Amino acid sequence: MPSLGVPRTRWPVVAWIRLTLPVAPAPVMLTPGPPPPAAPPLEILEANPVPTDPLRRVFAYEEDHGEWVLRLVWDSEEPEVLEAECRAPIYGARLPKAEVAEFWAAVKPLLAPLGPLPVAAADPWP
Repeated sequence: MPSLGVPRTRWPVVAWIRLTLPVAPAPVMLTPGPPPPAAPPLEILEANPVPTDPLRRVFAYEEDHGEWVLRLVWDSEEPEVLEAECRAPIYGARLPKAEVAEFWAAVKPLLAPLGPLPVAAADPWP
C-alpha cells in the first residue's frame, strides 16, 4: 500500500487499515461549472501535498504514540477510502501481534465522529 503525501517520520509502515467511508451526497450546484472539491471527512485532517503531483489533494493527520506513529490519510481522488498507518522503526518485519490491537484501539477514537466504518482491508489483522 503506497503512502500518499509526505509523512513527518521516515519510519516504514508496519501495519495499516483501509476503511470504507459512507458515500457523501452530491453537492448542490448553484452556478454552472465543475463541482467543488470534496472536503476531508474529519476536521483533524490537514493538507499534505504530494510533491510529485501538486494537483493531487491529500490530507493527513499524525499522532505520536512513543515507539510508533499513527497516521491517517485521505485522498480526494478516492473519497470513499480512509487509511490508517502505523509507522515504527521496525525494518523488514510487521508490527508485533501484541501491538496490533493497541494500534487498532488508537484508531477508533479518532474515527468516532464518523461512526462505525467497515474495514475493507488490513495488514495484519488483530
